[in-house]
Amino acid sequence: MGLLALFRRKPHERTGFELYGAAVAAARDPWFFGSLGIPDTLDGRFDVVGLHVALLIRRLRTDPDKRGAALAQAVFDAMFADMDINLREMGAGDMSIGKRVKRMWEAFHGRCLAYEAALDAGDEAALAAALERNVWREAAEVPREAAHSLARHAMRGAEALAALPFATLLRGEAAFPAPLEAADAA
Repeated sequence: MGLLALFRRKPHERTGFELYGAAVAAARDPWFFGSLGIPDTLDGRFDVVGLHVALLIRRLRTDPDKRGAALAQAVFDAMFADMDINLREMGAGDMSIGKRVKRMWEAFHGRCLAYEAALDAGDEAALAAALERNVWREAAEVPREAAHSLARHAMRGAEALAALPFATLLRGEAAFPAPLEAADAA
């Protein structure tokens, strides 16, 4: 391996960041933190971004194109590179960042497994239960309808991503549907 190989970008790196950016943009909808009452905290935002990234990774991993898995990994890498940067910008010490990012990765991985199982089964109730357990974990009380609204939104998001041609995703383009309740209120 030559010295120049150290400075080359990884395959799909730019596309991974673009797709991750689409997930972050979708997760910024005020509906999540207003109507649904998701805590507008670092953890709450991590959970909403994580849900959208999980939907995106699931779509990419299950694509028959062999590049799907590599692109899913690029989205994952972009997410955790962003988390690392954000922790540093918030003043986390260099010694603690690795441990914090590892805990975030473990939490994200567990959520992905729970969400994917419910989505694969088409089970809104199981998805709502997983979302309630994870997204509102620090809330004293979770409005049951909020968890079901978020589950319906996630299921619509999974359907919308499944309908996107892989070529669109390869260009770094992903469209998440607006929350129905937010669209109705507009």
